[in-house]
Amino acid sequence: MAKRKKASQVCILTVTGKDKVGIIARIANTMAKANINIIDVSQKIMDEYFVMSLACDIAEAIIDLPNIQKQLQKIAKDMDLNITFQHENIFKMMHRV
Repeated sequence: MAKRKKASQVCILTVTGKDKVGIIARIANTMAKANINIIDVSQKIMDEYFVMSLACDIAEAIIDLPNIQKQLQKIAKDMDLNITFQHENIFKMMHRV
């Protein structure tokens, strides 16, 4: 019998900060190690600032949300970035017009 796929649980990750080598690689590696699927990405350099948003499906993640956030905050500290990671519903409520 085939393993049943869990329903999607989409979270939105936003990253801002001074552009530098390795930001995307570090985030993508962290997501991959946690078995989190990146389903959409938008990235731009504005002057010397890096701005990125990712939609990620955490349904098959092998670590829980607090630990994912802890790992992302370590990246934020190490690379001097602002990183937020929140469930899609919270993101939508905060960004309604």
